[in-house]
Amino acid sequence: MADPVEVLADLRAEGEELDRLVSGLRDGPAAVGAPGGAPGGGDARTVAPAAGGWAAPTPAPGWTVAHQIAHLTWTDERVVQSATDPEGFAEEVRRAAASPGTFVDEGAAGPAVLAPGVLLARWREGRAALLRVLAAVPPGTRLPWYGTSMSAASMATGRLMETWAHGEDIADALGVRRLPTARLRHVARIGVRARDYAYAARGLTPPAEEFRVELLAPDGRTLWTYGPEDAAQRVTGPALDFCLLATRRAHRHDLALRAHGPDADRWLDIAQAFAGPPGAGRKPRRAGRPEEAGDGSDGVAPGGTPGTPS
Repeated sequence: MADPVEVLADLRAEGEELDRLVSGLRDGPAAVGAPGGAPGGGDARTVAPAAGGWAAPTPAPGWTVAHQIAHLTWTDERVVQSATDPEGFAEEVRRAAASPGTFVDEGAAGPAVLAPGVLLARWREGRAALLRVLAAVPPGTRLPWYGTSMSAASMATGRLMETWAHGEDIADALGVRRLPTARLRHVARIGVRARDYAYAARGLTPPAEEFRVELLAPDGRTLWTYGPEDAAQRVTGPALDFCLLATRRAHRHDLALRAHGPDADRWLDIAQAFAGPPGAGRKPRRAGRPEEAGDGSDGVAPGGTPGTPS
């Protein structure tokens, strides 16, 4: 089980990394400075200057950089509402059920039209409120969410995954390569735990036996392992690649993941770390394949249900 304090610290750092990226965009607010560095001296780095601006299109069809930040803002606000105003959130869920194919787009569309400085300030306020609220949730409490309920730690982990995944969409739009951090362990864990959900989302029966997953951490030395050592089916490779696959931010053919066994091989074709429809995913970029990005769907952008499998 994830440590809530640790997850919240990592969620804060993930948000601050993305904040530093978008706050420096050329059409952004020069008077709105980025927040302080990430905990521990700051491990949030990029290796290319941000090009483009808030209106740059991202791999999610119809979504600009502003839409991506607006979506994160909207979802953070819904989490706060879930924890502080469950009746109001229940009404939000009813509205979502009435328009399942459009409510996520609609949630992002409103904040996306705000001036960059206003949107950035609102996102920052929402992130701060989210951290305060989740830190105050009593142990054992389950927060209502779309189609399920989650602990504060699980909710924070889901927010971290989504912040990272949408950050990848923004980085792609800006031509930036972000360096992976140890925070990816949270995303990887969700991806592993969501194995059976990936099958169920496609009307398939998941394998009865557990898989072994061995992922090389971003430091190039640490191995993150899941499942029994003697499992017949296993997946190995870089943790970054697994996270990109599970959030459907890259096509399997472009990643250095290896499946050992037919069931593991099938899983890599359908893996997803989020609740909701899988979306089309990204198209392969490898030589000889189309140099075209598919949608940036993570089950919440655009279409689908925000959250992670419980």
